Amino acid sequence: MQLPLYQIDTFIGPGCRGNPAAVVPVHDWPPTDILQLIADQNGLTETAFFRKEGLDWGLRWFTPITEVPLSGHATLATAYVLWKHLDREEEQLHFRTRSGQLTACRLDGRIAVQLPIVMVAEVADTTADAVWQALGRRGRTVLKGEFLVAVFDDPEEIRTLQPDFTAIAALPLPGLSVTAPGGGADFVSRFFAPALGIPEDAVTGASHRALAPYWAERLGRPELHARQLSRRGGELFCTVESGEVILAGLAKTYLTGLIHV
Repeated sequence: MQLPLYQIDTFIGPGCRGNPAAVVPVHDWPPTDILQLIADQNGLTETAFFRKEGLDWGLRWFTPITEVPLSGHATLATAYVLWKHLDREEEQLHFRTRSGQLTACRLDGRIAVQLPIVMVAEVADTTADAVWQALGRRGRTVLKGEFLVAVFDDPEEIRTLQPDFTAIAALPLPGLSVTAPGGGADFVSRFFAPALGIPEDAVTGASHRALAPYWAERLGRPELHARQLSRRGGELFCTVESGEVILAGLAKTYLTGLIHV
């Protein structure tokens, strides 16, 4: 079996190389173990597989070790492939996923992906203590939504964190965001998910489902500019409205090829 493969850098920007995602179109779904094998062989944080389903597109995402319910950057990469490489002309693309229907559109020269919002709440002291211990320093507060969120006051603290990945993998939720205001944007972040096979993600769309509404409330406005302070770096433009987070960013092709399975 041969399948086309596109590797796309997403959420790129000045000084930001963004997050690479592999995108693989299929006609029919191969067995899940084959999809997982391909994702493991690709070695990227996410591989997206998609196929035509009526007027929409079925979309699934895999890390090197597991299928996940949502990936923001790999959804943006899939939309880019459909418009850039497969010559689709729709103004909007609709994806059927484990997280419901997601929509992508072109907005001000960027690709925008609509994702369901995630609200956060404070955690118990025991969980907060475990988070601070895993990070090696204490910040303002720890919150939980889909993932845990550790909030700091200084972006330099985010940049210089050297977390204990084994301790993070043992936390009660599978991922941990760290975030602070400023740093050349409205807010900055990093994201760790060793339990999902991702020690540190380069740019994480899914984590901004919680980060964007949190900072929108703190800063008092729905439109925010965010930067992820990973080694590669990323730039996101976030809008919070009507129970959704719209994440917009730039993408470009790194490589195209064929998979031989």
